[in-house]
Amino acid sequence: MSPQGQSVDFGAPEKFGAHLFRVEIPAARTASVVIVEDYGFRGNEAGIPRDEERAILDRRVWSKISDTARREFNARLKAAKIPAGRWHSGTNLVERLLGKELCVLTWAAEPATDDQLPVVCSKWTALRPEERWWLFSMTVAEAGLPDDKERGWRRALYLAFADGEKPAANRKRRRPTEHDLFDLPLVEEPR
Repeated sequence: MSPQGQSVDFGAPEKFGAHLFRVEIPAARTASVVIVEDYGFRGNEAGIPRDEERAILDRRVWSKISDTARREFNARLKAAKIPAGRWHSGTNLVERLLGKELCVLTWAAEPATDDQLPVVCSKWTALRPEERWWLFSMTVAEAGLPDDKERGWRRALYLAFADGEKPAANRKRRRPTEHDLFDLPLVEEPR
């Protein structure tokens, strides 16, 4: 992410030609939201396109997930001492890594019902950024375009995120405890 004062919207570098994501939110409340990966100066070179649409999301779904993404991103931007962003009509610029994370949330939420969307959002929030980046890389390799909704990793994201129930509000986030194998007590084998 860019240092303070040199970013716009959600941590996107202010300089021209940066690799970032654009979230196109039309003024019409029923029009779809489009997420585009903009390769900046790298685009149009060595077979890389100038930009690629990653998702076209129904406005109903966008309105249910956008606040979750905004809160998550702004918490991270605040920790990095970068001004917070907000979604607005028109073009919203999103820093490259945050854009990858937004795509993972979007892809998981695309086919979800209204009852499943809170579960999708809570499971997305429970992931670490690195886990979201990995999921983006795996998904975009085979199903990263708007027409790939029901294929491969894109379908797997929906199945993994929409299954289950939303965790209780007061429940703490659980992570498995990692132990150093060499610090564990040895267990004697039975004779």
